[in-house]
Amino acid sequence: MMEPYPDIEIYLAQASHDALNAWLGDRLKAPPLSPAGKQRWRTQGQYNGHSVPILLVEKAADGYASLWFDSPHMPWHTDQEAAQEAAEVLQSEVRCSLGGWHPGADPDRFWQVLPGGKEGAIHWPDSGR
Repeated sequence: MMEPYPDIEIYLAQASHDALNAWLGDRLKAPPLSPAGKQRWRTQGQYNGHSVPILLVEKAADGYASLWFDSPHMPWHTDQEAAQEAAEVLQSEVRCSLGGWHPGADPDRFWQVLPGGKEGAIHWPDSGR
């Protein structure tokens, strides 16, 4: 069995609070997002008896919202699994890192997931490569 990531972060092209609240409530029993500062929203979900702090930062990177799950206890083992589910449920483009950072890794390589299942590696931000 794969070891879960210590946290998960995905980037949402669109972040409708109604759609996010419905998904987070259904998947993690989280109450609706509440304001936590300028363009920041928080909530806390539960998964298998463990607390899952959740932070949404609007316009975090190139206009994408960052959705961060600060727990190793989640229904997804990787950022990519969370991105795949989010893209389908929210019917929006979702991006995530390709995995953990290590020396020599390209920090601009991300995984892009589109509704309908199309996905692949991209450079982000696009630096003309």
